[in-house]
Amino acid sequence: MAKVLCLIDGECIEVEEDALERRTGIDETPNETANWVEYWKDGTLVHRSVHVDLKVGLGSLLDQASFG
Repeated sequence: MAKVLCLIDGECIEVEEDALERRTGIDETPNETANWVEYWKDGTLVHRSVHVDLKVGLGSLLDQASFG
């Protein structure tokens, strides 16, 4: 099984994914979609990863900003 790099008691260690509780989430705005995965061990968050997809190109956002 896969291992997940976790911060436990101030130390980075690899833990078997089966030993952790996995939680996922998503947040969507007009400009981006953010997906995250969290791993919890004994009620403590030990790992979080986030991936952000832009819906609008960066150039378009800069153009909008210049119009004030």
